[in-house]
Amino acid sequence: MTASRPEPAEQSPVPLTRPHNGTPTVVGTTTALQTACDTLVAGTGPVAVDTERASGYRYWQRAYLLQLHRAGSGTILIDPIAFDGDLGRLTEILAGVEWVLHAADQDLPCLRELNLIPPRLFDTELAARLAGYDRVALGTMTELLLGYQLEKGHSAADWSRRPLPEEWLNYAALDVELLLPLRDQLETVLAAQEKLDWAHQEFAALRDAPPTPQRSEPWRRTSGIHKVRTARGLAAVRALWQARDTLAYEHDKAPGRILPDKAIIAAVLADPHTSSELHELSMFRGRGRRRYSSLWLRQLQSARRMPAAELPKLTTPTDGPPPANRWADRAPDAAARLAAAKEAVATVATQYTLPVENLLQPSLLRQLCWSPPADTTTTGTAAALRSAGARGWQIDLVAGPVSRALAPDG
Repeated sequence: MTASRPEPAEQSPVPLTRPHNGTPTVVGTTTALQTACDTLVAGTGPVAVDTERASGYRYWQRAYLLQLHRAGSGTILIDPIAFDGDLGRLTEILAGVEWVLHAADQDLPCLRELNLIPPRLFDTELAARLAGYDRVALGTMTELLLGYQLEKGHSAADWSRRPLPEEWLNYAALDVELLLPLRDQLETVLAAQEKLDWAHQEFAALRDAPPTPQRSEPWRRTSGIHKVRTARGLAAVRALWQARDTLAYEHDKAPGRILPDKAIIAAVLADPHTSSELHELSMFRGRGRRRYSSLWLRQLQSARRMPAAELPKLTTPTDGPPPANRWADRAPDAAARLAAAKEAVATVATQYTLPVENLLQPSLLRQLCWSPPADTTTTGTAAALRSAGARGWQIDLVAGPVSRALAPDG
């Protein structure tokens, strides 16, 4: 457990601007897909997987490009839109091999939409965190462990564009070209640190995690909503947000491209009654925003006329504990438990060179300190942690220290 991380190489990293075997042709026909599947089957070992979405451009977080790389197969780029999400035989092929992804939680949801679910998973970003690296971006890790510098710059591009520019395809191909050797390097580091079993437990938990449930009131996440202090003002935010969401859905555009959050808040605070008043706001002067002026004004008017009983509450009730910064006044005993438990977990994290949030999810620790189990012994605390979803390795490391923090005389 005392094994150290590799030190950065003294020589400058080698820049990579093009894939080793040139820019792959994007697979977009049934015949080309069959050929790609044959090529993939002829390869060996794990398959590196990545996707490109059009976040910030499109409403849906679907995959607009699928990148695969396997030893003996090279890199394959597939346009899933061309197949209407039905990738046929590819689904069966990928169901039998380990997948290697970087920051898998970002890609797994849109891969599930394609009926692509990993049987085994290796997440190089999560592996790097467990290994104790401070900066775990793909480019950083490839420079540190492999000595190559990846060219970045197209991650935020509109990947729904067709045809995709060659330089974008180069970028996408390079994102998977080095994942397999990076996986092997990180596996070696984790094994030397005696953390490999921990990593496998985390990978399995990530693979099996259920989809994030939809929020009951997603409009409350509008940026800047804290500036709105009245229930009627919140009703206006809700009305504008819902109207924008409907337009975004219908046109498959990112909601922020229809109307930015800051425009919603500006309209609610100014409360314009006419088009002229609305257009005096800087966020509503563009032709695209003026196009829907009557819609925005109707939403504001509906909020003004809404019966008091239908107004949203200023705050939403939650099943979890209140924000920790309020504990000292409302529940000083819970605040004391949390302070002691956080210190205990931080000590263990330092001992094993782990990020605190990977050693134990902060929300889980807060819940435990707010409502401790009846049995605060190590056994009782371990059972509570297991019930809350903590992995075995986490329980082994923190059950004892946390139980002492939870004890009444702790």
